[in-house]
Amino acid sequence: MSGTLYLCATPIGNLEDISFRAIRVLKEVDLIAAEDTRHSIKLLNHYEIKTPMTSYHEYNKVDKAKYLVQQLLDGQNIALITDAGTPGISDPGEELVRQAYEAGVSITSLPGACAAITALILSGLETRRFSFEAFLPMDKKDRDRVLSELINETRTIILYEAPHRLLKTLKELKKSLGNRKISIIKELTKKHERVFQTTLDEGIAYYEQEKPRGEYVLVIEGKSMDELKAEEMDRWKQVTIEEHMLIYTDMGMDNKEAMKAVAKDRGISKRDVYQVLIKDK
Repeated sequence: MSGTLYLCATPIGNLEDISFRAIRVLKEVDLIAAEDTRHSIKLLNHYEIKTPMTSYHEYNKVDKAKYLVQQLLDGQNIALITDAGTPGISDPGEELVRQAYEAGVSITSLPGACAAITALILSGLETRRFSFEAFLPMDKKDRDRVLSELINETRTIILYEAPHRLLKTLKELKKSLGNRKISIIKELTKKHERVFQTTLDEGIAYYEQEKPRGEYVLVIEGKSMDELKAEEMDRWKQVTIEEHMLIYTDMGMDNKEAMKAVAKDRGISKRDVYQVLIKDK
């Protein structure tokens, strides 16, 4: 029988933020696959966990996953941990999970801390719908593509950022998204945790004077539906009502259906559309 792969969430700062179950499993498994063994040994020593560790990180994730899957198939139980938080979220764990499923290995998750969710509920912004983008790509072309995709995002946006790139990222966000509300959250669960509820303009001004310190999660309000609707109406106003009607009639709509669609697009009544059409005749 093959072993089980345990996806164990670990603290994102405060060492007490780990479940009793995770501590037990980390003690009982045959091997712990850790993103950085030098970092994770502090957690293991704190809870007197003697289980052997092996490194599993971004630069060996494909080949090392093959090795770990073979160990699982040979009957070993393995726990996967990341430097902080839930493995598989913005880290190489997803590759191991994929290979393990392909091999038919049993997998289970031990839930716990996750910086994105912790920051979201602290942000004071809408929590029902959100878009998690982790770190923006380093490549300029890919970065610009992601930023352009976020322009019309109506869900709350969550990003991770390092201190030395924070100001640059805030400026890029302002340029792409405009002056949105943002909660700039640093050092989650640690001694110097701070939730800075502000705007992109004010955040930029602040960090132009204060050097960023610590790890950051940025929680940004999405574009409002009213703003999206207003922008769409403005775009439709660039064409005449006759041209607008033609778009829908060419799609197979009859005049009545087309007038209804045009009126909705432009935020006017069907009577207004009818009056313009009659007048132009």
